[in-house]
Amino acid sequence: MYLPLVAGVDGSEPSLRAVDWAADEAALHGVSLLVLYGALWERYEGSALARELGKPFARVEAEDILRAAAERARRRRPDLLVTTETVPDEAEHGLVCAGRNASMIVVGNRGRSGVADRLLGSVSRTVAAASDCPVVVLRGNHDDRAVAGRHGRIIVGLGDAPTSVLQFAFTEARLRRVPLTVVRAWRCPAHETVDHPLLTGEPARLYEERAAKELEAALEYAPSDIAVRRRTTEGPARSVLPAASSEADLMVIGRRAHGRLGRVAHSVLHRSACPVVVVPEQR
Repeated sequence: MYLPLVAGVDGSEPSLRAVDWAADEAALHGVSLLVLYGALWERYEGSALARELGKPFARVEAEDILRAAAERARRRRPDLLVTTETVPDEAEHGLVCAGRNASMIVVGNRGRSGVADRLLGSVSRTVAAASDCPVVVLRGNHDDRAVAGRHGRIIVGLGDAPTSVLQFAFTEARLRRVPLTVVRAWRCPAHETVDHPLLTGEPARLYEERAAKELEAALEYAPSDIAVRRRTTEGPARSVLPAASSEADLMVIGRRAHGRLGRVAHSVLHRSACPVVVVPEQR
């Protein structure tokens, strides 16, 4: 059974752009699209009725938002099966619960709070940290498209537990028919060069070689039908990966399965110039 792809909406422009992106992604994977709205509308019952319809106002709003979002997805991808759902819960909790039976979740980087676009909304941050499935947070100028991007490249940040994140990246590169660049950041502790001024550069070379070996080991069984490019870059991953995102249409990073975002993921989600996929490591 193919699990649906879930798009979270709240009526904001970023969330509607996420519906566009999610429709492309669902069509690419050959799965259905579930458009979900999380609202605690039941608390308004009896005090905030929409008189002409006899329904709570917030529920009427949810229905209107879902109808518009679903129509938008169907116009974009006429052959795509699109369903909608309103959950009487906070948006982040509703999306995390839906992710237990989903192939992927797509959210905008912010909602209707009016926060500047460069910042990350609380819903997208919470869902990216807690979901059981990969979460796409739409950052940067992606032209509302999951395919045919400007750069024709996916970049994946190689961490210490690369299995799930690499498999996801291989699949996305194959479906999009684009090359995959795997980035491994490395650093040389400052004391190793300061304590040995005559050996300046030598410890750094050893750390770079170690990073290259780790990269090769992780990619030993990379699929032969995907063009895989290797890159080792000096610097902290939380700086290296956001910088590399300016050359990509999609940035893929991993996340430990404990329900928290590490410093690297947090930095990438806040600073990336392209959409970011956070892939939880399987337990």
